Amino acid sequence: MAFVDRMIGLASPAAAFRRAVRLSGEGKAAQAFPLFTRAAKAGIADAEYRVARSYLEGSGVPPSRAEGARWLQRAATHGCIEAQSMLAALCVNGLVNVASSDPMAMGARAERLFAADAPTGPDFESALKWARQAAEAGSAEGQALLAYVMTGGPESMRDPEEAHRWYQRSAAAGCPEGCLGYALSLARRTRDEEGRREVAEQLRRAAAAEVPTALFLLAVLTEQGVGVTRDRAVAAQLYRHAAERGQRSAQVRWGLALIEGRDVEQDVTTGESWLRRAAFAGDPEAAAFVGDLYARSGPMPPNYTEAASWYRRAAEAGHKTSARALGSLYLTGAGVPHDIEEASHWLRVSAESGDLASRVDLANVVLQGVGAPDDPARIAAWFKEAAASGDLVAAFNLGVCLAKGMGVERDEEQAAQWLRRAAEGVADAQYMYGRMLAEGRGVVRDLVEARAWFARAADAGMPDAQVALAEMMANGRGGPRQPAAAVELFEKAAAKGHSGAMFALGALHSGAHDLPMDRATAQRWFRAAAELGHGQAQLTLGRYLAGGVAGERNAAEARLWLERALAQGVTDAEPDLAALTTLAPP
Repeated sequence: MAFVDRMIGLASPAAAFRRAVRLSGEGKAAQAFPLFTRAAKAGIADAEYRVARSYLEGSGVPPSRAEGARWLQRAATHGCIEAQSMLAALCVNGLVNVASSDPMAMGARAERLFAADAPTGPDFESALKWARQAAEAGSAEGQALLAYVMTGGPESMRDPEEAHRWYQRSAAAGCPEGCLGYALSLARRTRDEEGRREVAEQLRRAAAAEVPTALFLLAVLTEQGVGVTRDRAVAAQLYRHAAERGQRSAQVRWGLALIEGRDVEQDVTTGESWLRRAAFAGDPEAAAFVGDLYARSGPMPPNYTEAASWYRRAAEAGHKTSARALGSLYLTGAGVPHDIEEASHWLRVSAESGDLASRVDLANVVLQGVGAPDDPARIAAWFKEAAASGDLVAAFNLGVCLAKGMGVERDEEQAAQWLRRAAEGVADAQYMYGRMLAEGRGVVRDLVEARAWFARAADAGMPDAQVALAEMMANGRGGPRQPAAAVELFEKAAAKGHSGAMFALGALHSGAHDLPMDRATAQRWFRAAAELGHGQAQLTLGRYLAGGVAGERNAAEARLWLERALAQGVTDAEPDLAALTTLAPP
């Protein structure tokens, strides 16, 4: 048989080509290749295309990207439509960069065509040329490629109207990629239900050919009920189908569906693995989701080290909320070493991407004296720009910057004006503006108005405001004395861990402000505040224990609390400690 093949090859290039096609169809690629080569050297375009495919696919011959490219361009130049379409596709994907179409120069350029293993960037100019030749010759694939270049190529090549017509012709010829492109082009134009149904139909045709993007988009339409009957269970299976074919967005949707048990049986482990696959493929949103899984209480056990790894992957890909999350982990030392400089770096990355919460977090770090030298001015400028556009939170933050002289010259009058504006909707601003009114900083002192602003912030649940309002009620400042209401507010703040409220409750139960004396309850509140580090509470608790004020005398514990108070700078503890030393038994 090999002898027959050699004789056919010598006798007629056309016969050699026909014989090679038969052998190839029988799976005898190695025997077919020499015959394809004989016909290709004779200038038969279809044979040149077959030789190119053989080299590119390593079929019957060791793979050679350079040789495959050389033969592919020869076939395209000689009018082979399939070669023209394939060459256009390779150029679009950056796998071939053809500087000239002169076939006589191909030998010199062959090694440059595939000089790098990785794509070098699209060659849209060559793609446009070869796709147009294939399209005008009637190739549905070429028509889809030509339309793609006209929509996704450089601005100078774009022509949405002509691209739409080519996509329509390609779709009418049954090309799956043409159906997908036509659906996308049509979606940008349609405004009625009939048009939406046509979009869904074109996507369905492309999805039937297993085009991953079409499967994903059809799933989105099916989930939302756009152009098709809404069916979330069917949508979930379409997401799965697209995910299995490598569509990253579908892998994210399918992974989340499994984790949440949304329209499918819940399977957290498998869902997490799908998110990982998408993340490893370069999807930053997927990496962020995996980070969230390990950082937040939910279906996966907390693992901050794992969370930090995934947040870093997402942040390095430009995901701004992950950059903030990573910065927060460095601030707290959760899963990573406590490193405020590294925290400020990632908060800055997120802030510069426009994340408002990161700008606030970075501002708080800068207030601690950490960060780049130009951070304060940059932060103040961010807040000023946003505040000028009506952002109340930014107005509050700008007020803070002005009050503390962070990034701008300190100006309490301007600070008060911005805080007053922010106070219309921000509880922190209501409290801070109330303090400025109470202290007469930047505004005329006005206790009545201060009490009113404290009340608004207290109603919003802010513990500091509840304490400030309670103090004014207890002392009758800015309005009538209301000891019972003050106790209620102090208790609300104490329940949220406010040590100052706890100390105040201890003082009130000691008989202050005409309230019934209850020294046991007072000592309990002093102890709660002392354990949270409140220096005056530590001093008072020490005195209670030293003197047995509430019926419990404990000199050793009293000394401990007095020493803690003194360590915090409460110098009033010195005489009490000296007295304990004098009274101590020898």
